[in-house]
Amino acid sequence: MEKITVEGIVLNETNYSETSKILNILTKEYGLITLLSKGSRAIKSRLRGVSMKLVYANFTMNYKEHGMGTLIEGNIINSLKNIMNDFKKMSYANYLIDITRSVLKDNNNGLLFDFLKQSLLKINEGLEPDLISNIYEVKLLDFLGVRPDFTACISCGNLETVTFDITRGGMVCRNCYQDTYQFLPNTIKLLRLFQSVDIRKIDKLKITSSKVREELNLFLKEYYETYTGIYLKKVETIPKVFLTK
Repeated sequence: MEKITVEGIVLNETNYSETSKILNILTKEYGLITLLSKGSRAIKSRLRGVSMKLVYANFTMNYKEHGMGTLIEGNIINSLKNIMNDFKKMSYANYLIDITRSVLKDNNNGLLFDFLKQSLLKINEGLEPDLISNIYEVKLLDFLGVRPDFTACISCGNLETVTFDITRGGMVCRNCYQDTYQFLPNTIKLLRLFQSVDIRKIDKLKITSSKVREELNLFLKEYYETYTGIYLKKVETIPKVFLTK
């Protein structure tokens, strides 16, 4: 075993024996790692505070490239106390972790850690968790290899487009439009923006249009189901809208 210290986020915890836990921790350098946290369920254990889901900390461990390592100690970097003390924020944070675990089945890129960390920190700072979740969902599509192209008509290449046709997987112009649902221009503009925005630099985020918010969730739900097989279990129920005119 190799002794290392890495920055990580606990994605889930599982009780093991009477006093211990098994932790799945997402890191940038090593991807998803599994650690045994011995005795961490005991009230006086020094590992108790860092052996819980959503903990963002530096973890020192005996690392094994294949198999389960052992946690030695942990030092919390950010307690995410605003998330921990708010049910809505906590619900969205757990949602981000759940979708991350789904994506990790297909991709263990170190950038996933950065995006998850940045998203959790922004929710903790007070930015609207539903919109941060939308940005995160858009960025995860890159890792799944199904990044949507919002620039030109998927059929003829015309740059003058009218909407995104989810069934055909791209934007369509007026000539190629086939009676599909028409998203608002602002919805498409935001989806395009979400692909490139640096989450770290967001200090203000607000969308006043309830229709645009509904369409963001509608687009992402339908696109994920069509092209990734991942069902987005949103925190708030999305009105059932069919993508037909």
